[in-house]
Amino acid sequence: MRVIIPSAGKGRRLGTRDGEPPKVLHRVCGRPLLEIVLSQVDFIPDEDIYIVVGYQKEKVMQAFGSRYHYVEQNEQLGTGHAVRMCEPWFRDYDGTVLVTFGDMPLFRREILKKICAFHEARQADCTLLTAENPALPYWARIVRDETGRFSRIAEAKDCTAEEKNIRELFSGVLVFNSRSLFRFLPEIGNSNAQGEYYLTEVPELMARRGLRVETLMDDDGDDLRGVNTQEDLAWVEQVMRQRHMI
Repeated sequence: MRVIIPSAGKGRRLGTRDGEPPKVLHRVCGRPLLEIVLSQVDFIPDEDIYIVVGYQKEKVMQAFGSRYHYVEQNEQLGTGHAVRMCEPWFRDYDGTVLVTFGDMPLFRREILKKICAFHEARQADCTLLTAENPALPYWARIVRDETGRFSRIAEAKDCTAEEKNIRELFSGVLVFNSRSLFRFLPEIGNSNAQGEYYLTEVPELMARRGLRVETLMDDDGDDLRGVNTQEDLAWVEQVMRQRHMI
């Protein structure tokens, strides 16, 4: 089993200025965000952890040392692009790949282990972690077909009036079969307002082609909170203290 952790962003909405440490080195409860994420995936050996770095990459690499793999994303062109940068290291690997993000520290070790085990038990090509949280109206929705099977991920800004009533949200965490993932990554496009390549297109492409795409519901919707702003940082710290995660 391997894990990819995209962590290349600057953190502009956090107020990061040129030359300052990147987003994943911002601290919550005295610990860098990425350190917390790494502690949640410590059931995977260090040598199987791939951290995608970009802005101020030297500072990230210095902070976490040589026990992990570092993959450079020189241009931040979206989550799909970040994961695709790892492809040279995965050409001979046919196994499970967990994708989680360096700015989302609230996913508990137990739920990450659970989704990996669920994915392997179902022999899925992709498994998405979902949750419900009415306090997050701007999160992407999970759209299902008439049989209840996963169909696609709908970004909140693109939702129809009916889709906005969907309660099942996409968490950001995915598990893939490696060969299926890197087979479909070249097919995603960037015809969106940001001109970025989104990893969220891959499950939809897989489902259209008849590959096995599963979902697993997280029982705590607070896990979906990531860090983009100073307000997010304070909110995440509050949750961590309530959970005694410090």
